[in-house]
Amino acid sequence: MKLNHPSASVFVPDGKPESEALARITHLGIGAHQDDLEFMAFHGIVECFYSQEKWFGGVTCTNGAGSSRIGPYAKFTDDEMVSVRRDEQNEAAMVGHYAAMIQLGYPSGHIKDPNDRAPVEDIEMILSLAKPDVVYTHNPADKHEAHLGVVAKTIQAIRTLAKSDRPKKVYGCEVWRNLDWLNDSEKVLHDVTGHDSLAGALNGIFDSQIAGGKRYDKATLGRRSANATFFESHASDATDQLIFAMDLTPLAYDDSLDIVEFTAGHIKRFEADVRTRLGKIMGR
Repeated sequence: MKLNHPSASVFVPDGKPESEALARITHLGIGAHQDDLEFMAFHGIVECFYSQEKWFGGVTCTNGAGSSRIGPYAKFTDDEMVSVRRDEQNEAAMVGHYAAMIQLGYPSGHIKDPNDRAPVEDIEMILSLAKPDVVYTHNPADKHEAHLGVVAKTIQAIRTLAKSDRPKKVYGCEVWRNLDWLNDSEKVLHDVTGHDSLAGALNGIFDSQIAGGKRYDKATLGRRSANATFFESHASDATDQLIFAMDLTPLAYDDSLDIVEFTAGHIKRFEADVRTRLGKIMGR
């Protein structure tokens, strides 16, 4: 597989040939940064971790050079951080039993540039070789521009494929903005109850971020717990770890859908729900 960026890498934890490793992927996570997959696509990791037939594959698009760093990492150069974060992501792939871990190696600017087609070409190649049934990526209402760049390029890449080769499901997941605001009827519920040990093991690998000033490990589990508790107001909790996702499958199959208008439609329906509920209480 010939990827565009010179620092791109493919890591296969169990040492299988690259072509064989990619071909077995059934669930593919495509994220911006090292650790995004473990936070947003944990449902896919769990689905495959305990299965003999399903395999999770990971794609991380950026190189991690812009990471927050304090404490023991305060004096690390960008190049040193790139190396540390690449190693952390590969270690997570080993712990999570991934089929393959692909790091595209781009600076964030390339991912945020709407005119840069190189990442789209890479993602298209990976999708065409892996042919996953399910893709997890960022949600298009996220507030991090690199995350938005990834979901935009992922949809562009999917649309280059024949419809028969496109993933059956595409999910936009929570990282730098949760999806609690989505109307309940539009939430995709990923129940990851009972897998706290695996989540803790994966999240804790990213020491450069945790010790570097961002407690993503605690925040991620806290969000999942909050989702489970606050999802239903009039019933006992049916789950204790819940991830919300936005169903992006329509964008993958209807090439005429505009991603901006598609996302804005969810926001408008949320506004309508708020107006209806509050208006009823106000007697309007």
